[in-house]
Amino acid sequence: MTHFDSGSVDWNPEIARVAQDMAGRLRARGVETSDTDSPIEIAAILDAVEAFEGAVMARGGDLMMDEPPVRGFAQPDDRHFLLPRRSADETVAHYVRRLVAATATVRNHTPDSNEG
Repeated sequence: MTHFDSGSVDWNPEIARVAQDMAGRLRARGVETSDTDSPIEIAAILDAVEAFEGAVMARGGDLMMDEPPVRGFAQPDDRHFLLPRRSADETVAHYVRRLVAATATVRNHTPDSNEG
């Protein structure tokens, strides 16, 4: 598993701008980020979220149904397709591990229209 080091990237205005953009894209998907998350950590979360979404789409999931609006509730067509939420005190490394595990579950899951 990847080791994250918040201090490994020196502050740079361009890197900060890109990290803010990525954090905004995550927030639009309902994924919280913290001011203490480094640009590398934010990129790792975004990569893991995009891998999860790709797995959902490959299994026939509809991201418009499976991802709730910000601060809203989802009614996924399959509960396995719901993007895991990051808890307020959860480290980036732990959240990324959960996303990787959820992605593997989706890839190995056979959708069942009777599940909720």
